[in-house]
Amino acid sequence: MNNILKNKTILLFDGYCNLCHSSVQFVLKHEKNNELYFTSLQSPIGVEILKYYSINPNEIDSLVLIEKNKAFIKSSAALRVSKYLKRLYPIAFGLLIIPSFIRNWVYDYVAKNRYKWFGKMDHCLVPDENLSKRFL
Repeated sequence: MNNILKNKTILLFDGYCNLCHSSVQFVLKHEKNNELYFTSLQSPIGVEILKYYSINPNEIDSLVLIEKNKAFIKSSAALRVSKYLKRLYPIAFGLLIIPSFIRNWVYDYVAKNRYKWFGKMDHCLVPDENLSKRFL
């Protein structure tokens, strides 16, 4: 497992969620250096990563960011991803100064309602040939 994670920044996402799918597409379109790797929480490697970091999959169902061999969840994961984007998007990283209980309340509210508001796919995202090397 450690070889998979070594020196990689990995974004785990809900592979059935339309909002998560759109978010991954947004990140791919706006990344600065194409250094993020992606996998769904439901994939075998996603399940392994959650287990490796002792993250209960029943408590995390939308985003996890692995950065420098440390796991970030919920709003911390989402805001840390902004550092990897072009233009002014990295400014969002500064929102980490807001206490996590406030950020995560908003994050949890959106995560709880994401299927109702944005819908759910019947299958996980399948990347095209150009992007397949970025998906674990």
